[in-house]
Amino acid sequence: MKKYIYATLFLLGSLSTFAQNSDDVEEVEVKGKVLYVDQVNSLKPPVPILDVPQSVSVITDEEIKNQGFREIGDIIRYTPGVNTSQGEGHRDAVVFRGVRSTADFYQDGVRDDVQYYRSLYNVEQLEILRGPNALLFGRGGTGGLINRVSKKAEIGEAFGSIDFGADSFGAADLAVDANFATSDSTAVRLNLHTDSLANHRDFYEGERYGINPTVKIQVDDATTIDLSYEYADHERFIDRGIPTANNKPVESLKDVVFGVEGLNLQTLEASILRGSLAHDYSDSGKFNMSITSSDFKKMYKNLYAAGYDAEANTVKLDGYLDPTERQNLIVSANVVNEFSNGSTSGTVLVGLEFVDTDNKNYRYNTFFNNRAGKDAGEPTDQQIFNITRPLNIAKTSKGLDSTVDYTTDLKSSSESDLTVTSFYLQGDIDFSDSWKMIIGGRLDNFDITVTDVKKSQDQSRKDDMFSPRLGVIYKPADNMSLYVSYSESFLPRSGEQYKKLDASGAALDPDVYKNTEFGYKYDINDALTFTAAIFDSESTRAEKDNETGEMNEIRGLEVEGYEVELSGVIDDQNNLTFGYTSLDGVTSKGTKQPRELPNQMLSLWYSYQATETFGFGLGVTHQAESFIKDTANGSTGPALPDYTRVDFALHINASDNDVVRVHIENLTDELYFPHSHSTHQASVGESLSARVSYSRRF
Repeated sequence: MKKYIYATLFLLGSLSTFAQNSDDVEEVEVKGKVLYVDQVNSLKPPVPILDVPQSVSVITDEEIKNQGFREIGDIIRYTPGVNTSQGEGHRDAVVFRGVRSTADFYQDGVRDDVQYYRSLYNVEQLEILRGPNALLFGRGGTGGLINRVSKKAEIGEAFGSIDFGADSFGAADLAVDANFATSDSTAVRLNLHTDSLANHRDFYEGERYGINPTVKIQVDDATTIDLSYEYADHERFIDRGIPTANNKPVESLKDVVFGVEGLNLQTLEASILRGSLAHDYSDSGKFNMSITSSDFKKMYKNLYAAGYDAEANTVKLDGYLDPTERQNLIVSANVVNEFSNGSTSGTVLVGLEFVDTDNKNYRYNTFFNNRAGKDAGEPTDQQIFNITRPLNIAKTSKGLDSTVDYTTDLKSSSESDLTVTSFYLQGDIDFSDSWKMIIGGRLDNFDITVTDVKKSQDQSRKDDMFSPRLGVIYKPADNMSLYVSYSESFLPRSGEQYKKLDASGAALDPDVYKNTEFGYKYDINDALTFTAAIFDSESTRAEKDNETGEMNEIRGLEVEGYEVELSGVIDDQNNLTFGYTSLDGVTSKGTKQPRELPNQMLSLWYSYQATETFGFGLGVTHQAESFIKDTANGSTGPALPDYTRVDFALHINASDNDVVRVHIENLTDELYFPHSHSTHQASVGESLSARVSYSRRF
């Protein structure tokens, strides 16, 4: 611990040196300094992140290329305050300051809650916000959220790029981005990509396709329309990791995949249509409206290790098939107005949002034809096999013939009808050049009916929840801010995927998430920023007393900690991103230590432009030990060991328009386990690999 404290103190002490060198930054293009919602809702220059009373990290498309990021999980490794969860091998899953989520994802500020791995080919910038965020981003954002800002057509511009890459595992990818100025007032932009997936694990493969044409129409000087259609087609092998023993992953099994080709599979087909309108109806007023209609068809089926016997060298396999169909219609509109009253000025935003979601979900258990120790022919959803590479599931550990299917045993079938109607109000108030305040709230009317098709039963629940937000900012200088903020969000008892609302759940209040944060932000120069935050987040949930029938509030999770981040351009040759996080949490009234909550996380990415032609980058990420499941205080339980991973990159500017990049991941070939879904499902981190990519701008 001391060495990280010393490193932090050294970093703070070095800020004055960086400040003295700030004049060395010449004509640096600054991107990622403004959040998407502030760009959309701005009348004057939008609010810089410096004046946002919240921990925020923004990663631009250029940074994504330079660091070789291929998934959202790659970006999270280098972001303070967040870490990855396994997501059962078929979805993005993030832990925001101890709060796990597979649904707090947004695209252009609109909720994108289907469970899948999101592509980065059409991302202009990725925004990672910590703390509850219900106000402008809608229901959700329980511990934080990730917003993908899409690339949009640009009027009066003609440009494009082609990116191609391949790695030592056999994966390859191609992306095309082309913008066309079709007239003085219109433009079309096309983004498309294709990936062939591969990694260090047996059987792992997959393919992803995506196409995203966009159109921008400048109706007049005051009105702009953006239209977008995106189609995605994904398929990949699902890998649920390896068993644990003696409270840690079994390293001798690191090369064994506890799944079978054809039986561990995820598919996704999605169509997403988006439209937005922005109209400046006066010099001090603006109207925004957006409509999103999406249709997702998602399926995953898998086998995974549910038990392990080291002495017998056997594994118990379980699994299921889970298809989901979801249609969303999301309509939002707001009005932004400036005001001025003597020395006080600012903006007021008033908005409405309507969400209509239809969701169908099925869950089939695996159906093995017999089970060792029982009479032959007795079905069960689990079976025991000898551990081999590859696994042989044609014979049980007792030598019995074995078959499995996913369509015989229907565990559950549900249909959900969800509507959310929201009203929100926010004021950004400048009391003086030094004092600012952001205050607002959101009222959500949440109405859901879940039909248990198998039992022919309906359960319904309606909630009216208010989510407040308050931030006070003090600016001792134009390039510096101190802030304190408080925010809340909630999660209805149907869960983030709307799959279940049983009789007890329908009677319980939503879970409530609260965050209090103190922070400091300092723009050392136009391109280099230092931030620090101390926070306390808490989730509470209702529990029914079986004897009295009364509702009691209990603490589900409390996490406190701090983050520091230094990110940006030091001078025309040096670029640095440094993050450090310290976390401490308890669950269940303080009796347990939370799962997936490492007490320390550190990341560093340093790049150096040696000449106009050649540059390199070096990255280090460290994650302390974390429990696989909630563990009683003072005891030990299954845990993922701490690890340190080193990455390296170099780039060659062959010409003004041609760049060759080489990325070497896990340079030391460290064996590590980044996350786990359950006791016997610890993911094996990627081994040493190299990727070469080529980019051409035109």
